[in-house]
Amino acid sequence: MKIRIFQGSQAILSDNVEVEKYCIFVFPTTRFDKMNRLIQLVEAEESSRRSSLPDFKAGDDVNVYVKIKEGSKERLQQFQGTVIQRRNVSTNGETFTVRKLSGGVGVERIFPLLSPNIEKIEVMRRGVVRRARLYYLRGKQGRAARVKEKRM
Repeated sequence: MKIRIFQGSQAILSDNVEVEKYCIFVFPTTRFDKMNRLIQLVEAEESSRRSSLPDFKAGDDVNVYVKIKEGSKERLQQFQGTVIQRRNVSTNGETFTVRKLSGGVGVERIFPLLSPNIEKIEVMRRGVVRRARLYYLRGKQGRAARVKEKRM
């Protein structure tokens, strides 16, 4: 009986081989396989970082500590505001948008959740909202732009 044994990209034909021992087929590794392995390694590493972050959703007031590099110096900058949305939830590309009013002007900033530039995220207060995207806050000012606080 002839069996094909694959090694790398070559197929070896062999005679009189015990079938039970050599029925393993090793297909050549491609760039696609290597990339999948790299992606799995990164996802495993980021899952530990994800577990250290607090649970928050749209409507919550958060304080984001961001690392800012100015020349050779590095400092922490706080960005405190209301979370408007979370996008691509439970993926490595997850982002969240925070909106705050600064001098009467609305400022929005989009943060990648797993960015190494985010030092920590603090949830200041929980909000009561009934939707996942709070774009309607862009047209509101003052008391109308407030979100009710969730009572614990």
